[in-house]
Amino acid sequence: MPRISEFYGIVIAMFYNDHEPPHFHAIYGEYQAAIAIEAALLLRGELPRRAFNLVSEWADLHRSELLENWRKAREHAELLRIAPLD
Repeated sequence: MPRISEFYGIVIAMFYNDHEPPHFHAIYGEYQAAIAIEAALLLRGELPRRAFNLVSEWADLHRSELLENWRKAREHAELLRIAPLD
């Protein structure tokens, strides 16, 4: 599970060979969720409301970088770290 960012106890990861649509994974304690990149929508899993709001805000700020990492993951290239939410 390549970690691409971490903030406020939330780990953001993206897997190689993951399925469409383009998405990333957010892990917060015992919670895990898959989040669509294009609209920051919850695809599956769950996060507490506050954690989801932080992840959504972060995804909005870094959408182009997330899409670039999705492309890199499809090519099995090294994923780039993305700045955390301040």
